[in-house]
Amino acid sequence: MEKILITAIIALSISIFICFIRAVKGPEFADRLIAINVIGTKTIVLISIVSFIIKESYFIDIVLVYALVSFLGSTIISKVLIEENQND
Repeated sequence: MEKILITAIIALSISIFICFIRAVKGPEFADRLIAINVIGTKTIVLISIVSFIIKESYFIDIVLVYALVSFLGSTIISKVLIEENQND
């Protein structure tokens, strides 16, 4: 079971790196925003898997805080993006 989880961690890490490239190169701001959201979601899953492997439950608290910060950041950035589009 642990080998499967480690393989999942490696796959998630590669996927996060690919999303990071999209966040940097994204042709539009919305593409970058979505890539950053995907990175945040995959990071949450990654931390959860690590928590399960090392059998430490306090990482779940970190995951919850990270999810909240990611959601708030996305909401604020989206609001700013909408306001900029309305002013144009």
